[in-house]
This record gives sequence, C-alpha cells and structure tokens, in this order.
Amino acid sequence: MTHEPVQIAVPGATLVGDRWEGDGATIVLLHAGVCDRRSWREVGARLADAGRDVVAYDRRGFGDVAPASSPFRHVDDLLAVLDAVSPGVPAWLVGSSMGGQVALDAALAATNGLAQAIDAAWTAGAQEECNRLEVWLWLDGPAEPEGRVSGASRELALEMNRIVIANGEPEADGASGLDAASRLEEIALPAIVACGELDVVLKVRRSAELADALATATYRGLPGRAHLPYLEAPDEIAALISDAVA
Repeated sequence: MTHEPVQIAVPGATLVGDRWEGDGATIVLLHAGVCDRRSWREVGARLADAGRDVVAYDRRGFGDVAPASSPFRHVDDLLAVLDAVSPGVPAWLVGSSMGGQVALDAALAATNGLAQAIDAAWTAGAQEECNRLEVWLWLDGPAEPEGRVSGASRELALEMNRIVIANGEPEADGASGLDAASRLEEIALPAIVACGELDVVLKVRRSAELADALATATYRGLPGRAHLPYLEAPDEIAALISDAVA
C-alpha cells in the first residue's frame, strides 16, 4: 500500500511524515537516532497491508526536517503529532532506540499532563473545570479519551464530585491513624482485590501488591474499566461481589 505525505505544524517547525491510512487506533512509528522516517517504510507498508492506520515522521534535525533554531522538546512535537493524526483517541507508539525514549516521555507527559491540569484548575478555583478533569481521570481512565463513559453514569459522577469539590475535598478527614500497610499480615479473612485495568498505573500496581500481601486474597483485574467500575458496569461488579460472598 502506498503512503501519502503529511505535514504537521509545531511551534517553530513543520514536521514531515508518511501516512498509510487504515482502520483502528493509529500506530505512530518513531525512528532511531541514526535514522529518519524512511527506516520504517517497509514495516509501515506491511502494517498498512494488514489494514492498520500508520504514521512515521521525521523529528527535528532528521530527514526532511531542519535542526531546531530555538529550544524545544521532542516529546512536545510527538504530542502535537498525536493531536493531528489521532485527536482525542489513544494511539500505539512504536519506538526504536531514541524513538523509544520519546515514546516513554510521551506516556509520562500524557498522564502527568492531566494531573497537572487538575492541580492548575484547583489552584485557580475553577471548580467546574476541576470536576470535568477529575471525572475524566477516574471514570474514563488517564490514558483514555474523555467521554469513554457517557450517559447517566457520567452525569452522576459529575454531580457527586461537584459536591466533594465544593466541600473542599475532605478525603483526609476522619483518618483512623492505623498503619494498615505495615499490618496486612494480621488480616486472615478471605478477600478479593479488584482494580480496573484502565486505572492509574500506580493504583493498578498497588492493588496487585495488596493482594499479594494479604494471606488469603486473590486479585482480579477488570479489563476495560477504570477507577469507578461500578458506575459503568454495575452488572459486572454485582456479579463479582455475589461470587465473593457465595
């Protein structure tokens, strides 16, 4: 399948790329530090033959893109590319060598960017913006498009969190003072620890660690769910609870 040229404007430059249009989530191919986008053409063509949507582009100072004349970050350029070729929809990043580092930077920037936006909205007193972003983080998942979960479930999440924000986020109030983390071995009751696989990465890891630390616990990952799975999939969670108490 033949690729088409694409150009993506970024601050201070225009990135040049190849695109094979297809179906599904876009695959962005990131070249190594000793190559440019042409190194991916044979792979891109094969992915396109399989019906995939594929983009490879030259970073600044590589291939058809001139070196930068002012400070910039490759990760910001990649995020601009993603906004151009896959707006609001997650994409696959495939990086070789230096391209892999740019991919990792983008994954961190995407997650941190949402958290930073929430902090900025909270600091500015923009309660509705804070509410919107927090529901995106916890209901949709940090790496998912905003609005993945819609309808009554989303409206309820916004309504409930609006009250929490108006009350000053009193989550820390009423703490027990017990250091549960250091005493998990004392809990011998059966337990199921479940976590949505779209939740914040740290919470997914900590949930698995909690299940390992509890003597009689089992871990259940919930595919396609984030931090509030009972809002988007009540039947699934009710079944999980029923199985646990049966």
